[in-house]
Amino acid sequence: MLDPAKIKAITIDLDDTLWPIWPVIERAEKALHRWLVDHAPMTAALFSNPLALREIREAMSRARPDLKNDMSALRRESIRFALTRADENPLLAEAAFEVFFDERQRVTLFEDALPALEFLAGRYPMVALSNGNADVRRIGLGRFFRASISAREFGVGKPDPRIFLAAAGAVDVQPENVLHIGDDVTLDALGALNAGMQAAWLNRADELWPHEQEPHVTLASLDELRELFS
Repeated sequence: MLDPAKIKAITIDLDDTLWPIWPVIERAEKALHRWLVDHAPMTAALFSNPLALREIREAMSRARPDLKNDMSALRRESIRFALTRADENPLLAEAAFEVFFDERQRVTLFEDALPALEFLAGRYPMVALSNGNADVRRIGLGRFFRASISAREFGVGKPDPRIFLAAAGAVDVQPENVLHIGDDVTLDALGALNAGMQAAWLNRADELWPHEQEPHVTLASLDELRELFS
């Protein structure tokens, strides 16, 4: 059971916790494709072929395992690889990636996200904790967070306990005094439990919990947080 009295800080996931991620990625990929059509049409043709795109991703995963925790670098190098394969200028990769990355920051929050952030940030120091490459400042949510830690910057991602411990350390709080909130059963909830934190699993789709060790609380919506702390 959740023990609100022990909580001194909050860590929270971003993608699929505060906003749905796949609509964002789809829009960003369309923006990237439109840019490539104008500046690198042969590469654009590659990116519109699902089989070619899959081959590019698989090739990058094999060639650059060091980038598995850096979604930005992986995307950038995939674009560079495609440009090279299409006999177009690989130096265009930086500009192409910026088109993708700018659109990737244009998220649409779940309706319960902003009220929850305002409620929590008024009571606890908060840390954004993500395996993705969202930038809370560019998105416009920076005011709610004391720190933002990503797998890209830290070098390892969730569910590795080290990134959770780093998030607790960013606000000078012991792990047992942190509540982590996230949607992924393994990366977020189980990862937080293994790091010694309290875990709130955000289960918007009413899925079954698959692990033996259970979260301290399961939420159908971030709106339920008000009841937990009232």
